[in-house]
Formats: sequence, structure tokens, C-alpha cells
Amino acid sequence: MKRYVSLAFNVPVPKTFTYESEEELPLGVRAIAPFGRRSLSGFVVDPEASPPEHLDRVKSITRRIDEAPLFDGAYLELAEWMSRMYMASLGECLSAMISLGRTEKEPAAFGVDEPAFDDHDLRLSAEQEQAVEQISAKRGGFSYLYGITGSGKTEVFLQVAKRVLEEGRSIIYLVPEIALTRQVVDTIRRRFGESAAVLHSRLTPSQRLREWMRIRRGEASFVIGARSAVFAPVSELGLIILDEEHESSYKSGSTPRYHARQVAMHRCSSEQARLVMGSATPSVEAWHLMNEGRLERLSLTQRLSGGSMPHMEVVSLTGAEGPLSEPLVQAVRETHRAGRQSILFLNRRGFAAFYQCRSCGFVLRCRHCSVTLTYHKVKGKMICHYCGYKTDPPQACPECGSLDSGFAGHGTERIEEDVDARFPDLTVRRLDTDSARKKGSLEAILDAFRRGEIHVLLGTQMVAKGLNFPGVKLVGIIQADTGLMLPDFRAAERTFSLITQVAGRAGRYSPDGRVIVQTFQPFNPAVRYAVQGEVESFYREEIEMRRGLAFPPFSRLLRVVVRSRERAAAERAAAELAGKLSHAAGEEAEVMGPSECALAVIAGNHRRQLLIRTDVFRRTHAAVARVLAAYRTPSRVYLEVDVDPVSVL
Repeated sequence: MKRYVSLAFNVPVPKTFTYESEEELPLGVRAIAPFGRRSLSGFVVDPEASPPEHLDRVKSITRRIDEAPLFDGAYLELAEWMSRMYMASLGECLSAMISLGRTEKEPAAFGVDEPAFDDHDLRLSAEQEQAVEQISAKRGGFSYLYGITGSGKTEVFLQVAKRVLEEGRSIIYLVPEIALTRQVVDTIRRRFGESAAVLHSRLTPSQRLREWMRIRRGEASFVIGARSAVFAPVSELGLIILDEEHESSYKSGSTPRYHARQVAMHRCSSEQARLVMGSATPSVEAWHLMNEGRLERLSLTQRLSGGSMPHMEVVSLTGAEGPLSEPLVQAVRETHRAGRQSILFLNRRGFAAFYQCRSCGFVLRCRHCSVTLTYHKVKGKMICHYCGYKTDPPQACPECGSLDSGFAGHGTERIEEDVDARFPDLTVRRLDTDSARKKGSLEAILDAFRRGEIHVLLGTQMVAKGLNFPGVKLVGIIQADTGLMLPDFRAAERTFSLITQVAGRAGRYSPDGRVIVQTFQPFNPAVRYAVQGEVESFYREEIEMRRGLAFPPFSRLLRVVVRSRERAAAERAAAELAGKLSHAAGEEAEVMGPSECALAVIAGNHRRQLLIRTDVFRRTHAAVARVLAAYRTPSRVYLEVDVDPVSVL
């Protein structure tokens, strides 16, 4: 008897493919099958497919990969929702959801040898107890734990998780980046032992598959991980925790461009589970929903470890020589004399931001992208942070030959040199993606800082997240307004959040924390409100600005990027699509563009974008989906679809 199965492949084709199979293949296993001139791995999405019309064209399955299914029917429904929501193929969605190895190996099972944690004597504050009770009282629904940095949000999450486990239900705990939240991971492993599983990018494919199958078999009921852990195949889902909800890393930058927050909302609604989000700096959308009463707000207002909110001061960089102001230099010295530690933050890695000729104004740009090259002194190279292009720094201006040229702007490498020169008696370490590239180096730096062996920790966003060290008294923000120059309506929100989050590393265990914010724009509302701690004022002003511009949360956006190595081809396709989308959306939506993307060229591809703004999302989404499904993309032209983009660069 001939059997037919349908496979979904990780290809941008919105259909599944039917094959003949000699053996019975259940839903949810992977199989190798011929696809054009290649052999690809696909997911069985219909184990009892109907025979196709042209039986002479049916190809056969080459071989089965998995012994046991990776997912069930309910999980397939989640993938189908993602496919519709983010306008990606079913195979692309399943591949993003289930990024695993080819076979399951059997090394030692994951677990911890430490004794189980006993929290019998743990004392919660009244605010924490109230939050735990309110969340636990309901079997579903959405809540937001809004608390200042160091107010004990993590402990509330874990106490709610403990109750959910006692109900016999499972938990998914999402963090922006596993590597920077090791303290949380260690706490969960210590408290919940064998029931905990960690899904993260540092696992090998076979390790990830092993953890996946442990979760699917019900052997792990507490899953912690970054963005993609939202897809963990837990049984009896009872709770999803979305820590640091404001973080843009919860949004995928490749197809399907899903947001973990949206997926978590969908899963919790479908499976009658609780969703608890938390942050000291909620996204503007979340803040608006809380103010409207559509999202339950639970507040934590006190630091619990003997600390208080740090004293914050602004130093204007106008007319300053060098990246370190005298007040910041003096503060680092005073902090060291007091036996305490400092964190210096700059959101730019490398040595210098760009190379510029002072005679003719020439700026050295990437050959393949419309961005300047960054000088990395350690590597001796000018490097593009978008496509990775490298070249030697020029000895003279390539445009006019002038020797009056050199590097401008400051990166973490340059700041490290300045700090070393200013403080030769202090131990300084840099923490960014360059210094943390070697395996184990991130953990080694953080452990040394925790032990007090490092006096000054200098870094990029890595030092802004998840660091909780008792010895830190001073935080210096080298240039707070770097992100304000970006042509993105979320630039102010990100700047306010970053200043607040970085500042929150100071004084977590003592009342004498200090933060110095260096900036060229001391009166910018995002900077001023962050320094003054006027959270309500910032959100109120930002929301009113968004209301006037009709940007989220007062509308929904869909973004279509057209790219091609041929500029004219990208322009033609974008103009054609704009006409079709405008006609399909009618008066219910506004099609803005086509326009050149802020980053007009990346990796040799010319980029044009269309922004569709609407307040009737479902109808506009359906209209856009119909147009894109029917559109025959010209040769050598590619489309990127982003529903609810978090960046428009």
C-alpha cells in the first residue's frame, strides 16, 4: 500500500510538498527528501496526505531522521498561526521554532548536583507578596511587574513559578540574553534542579535536541532561555515569564520576524496560561496599555538589598577634550579610594568610530554598505559592523592624498586606552562582543569583577544587562546620546531605557550609588527625564508625541523592504509594490514610501522600504498578505516582510 506524506521545508515558498513513503511517518518527525536538485530536511505536517493528481511526478522520501516526533498537532497550529501572522512559509516557521541537530545522542543528562534550595525562611516585601498573590490567583491573563532596578522582580517571578509547578503545570522563563543572566540561570538550576532545562545558542545542535526531547517527554517542566525558548514544547503550560520586556532582542531579525512577546501572548491565550512581563523601563506600548487598564500593573518601588536609587548627575561634553570628563575621572579615583568598583558604559565597540580627512572631508565607508568603517586597533583593521568587510587603515586620504587625516569618535578600545593611561594603578577590563568572543572569556571577566579583582569594567550594552554586583558604586555613561541620532521613532525610548538600565547597576546594595551621565544633549527629554528619575513625565511626553504622529501604540506598522544588488531593480520593484499595496489597502491604511532605508546599502544590496500604517490591523494585514502572495518577485529582487517592526533602519 502506497503512503503519501506532506513535508514543510525551510524555503520561502508558501506551500507544502507531497512525497511517497515506504514506511509510516508520524506527524512531527523530520525526513530527508529530494527538492529540485538538492536533498533537504523537511517536517512531516500531514502523515496521511492525499495522492497528488500527477502520480508520475511524485518523488520518494529518502530517509527518516527522528525516531520520536518533535511536535504534535497543537504545536503545528502554533506554527500555522505564525506563518499567517508573519507572512512566512510554514517550513520557515517550524525551522525557526525547532532549531535542532540531525540526530539525538545520549550523553549525560542535564542536571545539577547542588542540593535543592529551601526558601522557607525567605522573606518577601509586602509589595512582592501582593504581586505573587495577585498573579497566582488567576489561571490565565496578562500581568506586568513594573519595578525599579534592584526591587526584586526576579524573586516574584520565581515564587509564582514555584506555585505553578505545584499545580502540575510548566513554565517558560524568557530572558533577553542567556550569557548575561547567568545569576538567574544559576538560581533556577539550584532551586528547581532536574526539572529545569536551559535552551540557548551555545548548545551544540545535538545538545539542544537532547534538551528539546527532555522537555517534550515532560522530564523538564521549567525552561529558561532567550527568544526562541518561547517555542519550547512544554506540556500543560501554566506560565510564561518575559523578563526585561522592553528589550529589542525579543524581536527576530530574520524570517520569520516574530516577536517573542506576541508569541507568548498567543500561547498563553490559547493554552489558558499566565503571562507575566517585567521591566524597570517598559516599552511605550506596554506603558500605554497599563495606563488604559488593559494590562494589569503590579508595582515594586523599593530596593531590597540595603541599596537606594543612585545619585545621578549630568556632565555636558560640549567643548570637552577627550572622552573622559574631569568630574568622571575624579569620581573613578574617589570610588577606588573607597574600596569600591566602577562601570563605564559606551554603546560603541572598536577603537574609533570612523576615519575622516580634515582637508577634504572624506569619510571611509564600507564597500558594500552605506555605513562608516570602525577602526579596531587590536586587529589593526577597519571593520564594517554590518557585513564584516575588513580593510587596512589608510596612511593618507584615499580621496585627496592629504596626510591631515585620522580617526574620529571613540569606541570601547579607545576608552580602554584612555582609562589605562589615566589610572595606571587600577585593573581595567573591557567587556564587549570582541573581548567576549573567546569561549569562557565572558564568564571569566564577570567572575573576576564579582571577586573584586577588576576595579573598572568598561563595555557596551553587555554591562547594561543582568549585572548585579555589590561592589559597584559608580556608573559612568561616556556618551548617553549616541542612539538619539538614529532616524527611528523609537530612538528616544531606547535612550531613556538604556540610561535608566545602566544607571541601575550602581548602589544596588548600598545607599551611596553614583551615576555620571556625559552627553552633548543635556536638555534632551530622554536624557533629562532619565537623569531626574521622572519616569511618568518621560512616558507621558513620549506617548503624546506618538499620538500626534500616529505611530505605535496609536497605530500598527507593517514594513516591506525591497533589496537587490541592482539599484534600479530595487527601485522599480518598490514602486510597483507601493501601487499594489495602496490600491489593496484603500483608505484604511497609509502606505508611506517607497523610500531609501536609513541604511541604504547592506552587503552590496540596495534597500528600499514601504511602511504601511493602519489602525484596522486585521483587514490591512490580510490585504498586504494577499498582495504579497500574488506578487511575482522579479529576478534578483528579494522581499523582507516585518509585521510590527521594532526598528525602521
